[in-house]
Amino acid sequence: MIDHERDLASLHEATERLLTDAASWDNASVAQPSRLPGWTRGHVLAHLARNAEALVNVLEGRPMYASAETRDADIERDAARPLDVQLADVRATAGTLRAAASVPADWSRVVELRNGITDHAFRIPFRRWVEVDLHHVDLDCGYELEDLPEEFVGREIDFLAERFSTMGNVPPTVLWADDGRTWTTGAASDEGGVAVMGPAADLLGWLAGRRDGSALTAKGGPLPQLPPL
Repeated sequence: MIDHERDLASLHEATERLLTDAASWDNASVAQPSRLPGWTRGHVLAHLARNAEALVNVLEGRPMYASAETRDADIERDAARPLDVQLADVRATAGTLRAAASVPADWSRVVELRNGITDHAFRIPFRRWVEVDLHHVDLDCGYELEDLPEEFVGREIDFLAERFSTMGNVPPTVLWADDGRTWTTGAASDEGGVAVMGPAADLLGWLAGRRDGSALTAKGGPLPQLPPL
């Protein structure tokens, strides 16, 4: 079983990294575009705050969001707030999530996320860590995929490779990182597939929709087209 307490500690460190970087901005910086289409940095920060609240709902057995429309409206509502308000909200809601996760509970239980997706409770701290660290990169403030902890990169590639293995429109694919780590993804097949090679950070960026894969090398066929997450 995943060590959720260790993941909670890593999540706290990731949150502090993000808040420390963002604390150097001014209000104009919050309104600048993020790397996510149509979202400013303020949208990203607002999303992180509302996502923390949503994961408290998950841990406490409530629906993650009232509706997709409510989720989107809340992010839009909060996106234009001043920097100090944004950071205080991210910090406060992160603290609320941390407190909810400290309550004795059955971490092996199954919980429900968005769109009917289910998972074990012990995966929630890592899912939140993914939100914080990938969105830190999305803020376009100097924190890059290459700066992510090595453990994080490997585990998120594990997760995404497994996810794309359930999608029949992704061909059989072997991922080869320059550091020697390998993963398989795409449809199961006894025949040869595509080998995709490159730095682990670029493999993660491609799988997570953060990079176009131009830094990767594909052999045995073209670079597979991945469906949106």
